Amino acid sequence: MAQAQTFRIAHSFAGSDGANPLSSLTVAGSSLYGTTSAGGTSGNGVVFEINSSGAFAVLYSFKGGTSDGANPRGSLVIDKAGNLYGTTTAGGAYGAGTVFAVTTKGTEKVLHSFKGAPGAATPEAGLVWHAGRLYGTTTAGGANGNGTVFEVSPAPKKGAPWTSEVIYSFRTGTDGATPVAGVTFAAGKLYGTTSAGGTSGYGTIFELTPSASGWTENILYSFQNGDDGGVPYAGLIGDKVGNFYGGATSGGTGGGGTIFELSPGSSGWTFTVLYNIPGWSISGPFGNLFMDANGNLWGTTHCDGSPGFGTVYELTPASPYWTYTSLYVFTGSTDGNFVYSSPVFQDGSLWGTAQDGGADSEGIVFKIAL
Repeated sequence: MAQAQTFRIAHSFAGSDGANPLSSLTVAGSSLYGTTSAGGTSGNGVVFEINSSGAFAVLYSFKGGTSDGANPRGSLVIDKAGNLYGTTTAGGAYGAGTVFAVTTKGTEKVLHSFKGAPGAATPEAGLVWHAGRLYGTTTAGGANGNGTVFEVSPAPKKGAPWTSEVIYSFRTGTDGATPVAGVTFAAGKLYGTTSAGGTSGYGTIFELTPSASGWTENILYSFQNGDDGGVPYAGLIGDKVGNFYGGATSGGTGGGGTIFELSPGSSGWTFTVLYNIPGWSISGPFGNLFMDANGNLWGTTHCDGSPGFGTVYELTPASPYWTYTSLYVFTGSTDGNFVYSSPVFQDGSLWGTAQDGGADSEGIVFKIAL
């Protein structure tokens, strides 16, 4: 266990204040915001705030009925006015999940209720802002039941309902299926991963290009679940020169997944494995990576590490594989276990969540001083 003395639990969930956090944290000034997939006053999850000193508050507890959502799993995105936006996997008018907004005062509003196939259903990931609209993915629904990429737009008239549109339905065959991660924008295009589908059924990296007639998909890479990895649950992050970085949960020479780079070139995209994760299938990252200003990657694994409960690590550029530094190995005790979140930086420390563990075995928010 490297640098274990720098690790501390910033908050231990007790159930009434939330339970089983799966989302990454969103940084806004001295505060961090997140969701839990369960717990709260009705057991349907919460939106919470925690500051750099560890002061914790529940902003909203989901009721789980048709009036609001239930069981949020994705991270939040914040606008310039301080409003938080996210998704729930269930609840809403049709029971297929919602897009919601919550103010920092704790007022919640459902912006869109998913109807299910042939529309979208069950969004697992958070959202991304682009040109005044929100974009995300759903793991189910769509024309073929294989998931969608959707757009949610505010109405031109204040107070009117927001509008939603499925901009891409994943098909059958060699197309991707079941996107667990969200999407990212780069050069006006959307990029993301699917956890299934592709030429071998182990997931894809895709590109969506807008046009006057709609969005066109291009598969940039199909995972083989060999040395390249397979079943990517994490999404993509980009650097300043157009490269993308992500993680696969399985495959690789270590059996526990891979960290990879996808680079553009004149003859197409080049896929490169940067690091092989030891372990067993689904050991690899469920959350996105984070890249710092020096080009180092920071990440978490779901059930890697000698006890098998997850790790926090740093990767620094080297050849042929990047150099791995262990920052913390979860023991599965009160320190937490099973990390689904991405790491974020705030106030000189690395922050994240773990689904289980803590004083009441309901999950934790952790902090690693660097």
